[in-house]
Amino acid sequence: MRKNTTLAMAVALALAFAAHGAAAEKLKIGFLPGVVDPFYQVMQLGVEKAAKDLGIDVVTQVPPTWGVEAQTPLLDAMVARGDLNYIITAPTDKDQMIGPLQAAVDHGIKVITVDTYLGDGDYVKGPVKFPISYIGSDNVEGGRIAARGLAKAIGGKGTVYINSTNPNVSSVEGRAQGFKEVMAKEFPDIKVLGPDFNLDDENKAVQQTAAILAREPNLAGVFGTNVFSAGGAGTAVVNAGLGGHVQVVAYDATRQAIELMNKGVVSLVLAQKPFDMGYMAVMFAAADAAGVTSLPRRVETGFAIIDKDNVKDPAVARFIYQVPGK
Repeated sequence: MRKNTTLAMAVALALAFAAHGAAAEKLKIGFLPGVVDPFYQVMQLGVEKAAKDLGIDVVTQVPPTWGVEAQTPLLDAMVARGDLNYIITAPTDKDQMIGPLQAAVDHGIKVITVDTYLGDGDYVKGPVKFPISYIGSDNVEGGRIAARGLAKAIGGKGTVYINSTNPNVSSVEGRAQGFKEVMAKEFPDIKVLGPDFNLDDENKAVQQTAAILAREPNLAGVFGTNVFSAGGAGTAVVNAGLGGHVQVVAYDATRQAIELMNKGVVSLVLAQKPFDMGYMAVMFAAADAAGVTSLPRRVETGFAIIDKDNVKDPAVARFIYQVPGK
């Protein structure tokens, strides 16, 4: 109910902005995701669709690699333009990006975070309050779903491994937290190894998972916490000839993850809703510009849980990340 109410409100806000926009200066929004990958490419489609619907200009800068060192110069360049009203961004570090984004706010640019957040993500009572909103997944709950799915796939016992991306990033940190929490409380016969951090490098994820497979001949499963982790883990399992023996749960519904599911390597895929995140973030910016003061400070966009039984259902398959030309 809450999700439907939020979406209905977002549509109403867009209409309010459209009615207000004729007399208002045209908005210009910066979109600064975390890195180049199918998740953020789909999010960009959402941003661009909402901008087109509302007649808003968007300036997009995509870091070639993940990290504060790659994201901050692009952010600084956006601020230096002097013509942006809002920046929609996925902070690459929940602490180190506070200062650079606060500087943007000090220059008169409002900030909306998507996918990842700053501080503890509580923009009402937490240490960081300046973003308008966080729009993204409940990643701790996503980690819990992944844990239960992997536990079911391996029969509730054995050793499993977490391959992740970067430390101090709210999204993957929450996923690992929820995963470990459920395994400890609900599946005492499952031992959890990791996480290892691949720094958003799928080749490194392959190497790390291969090393675990060599060291742990009885490894039963792997949780890949994002696009690169799940892709690398699945590839390593295939390379080792262990498809179907070592189960993989993939966070993010890339075409690669679905192909691995069809081969019996991946048992569960958690599809986030990046298009919704991007679309709603633009609508929130428009609503804020129109004077709306009651925007939720946190919006959770939910998941589609994909397995071999429902992957061909059009109602579920529509959440697989589709990037034109890919």
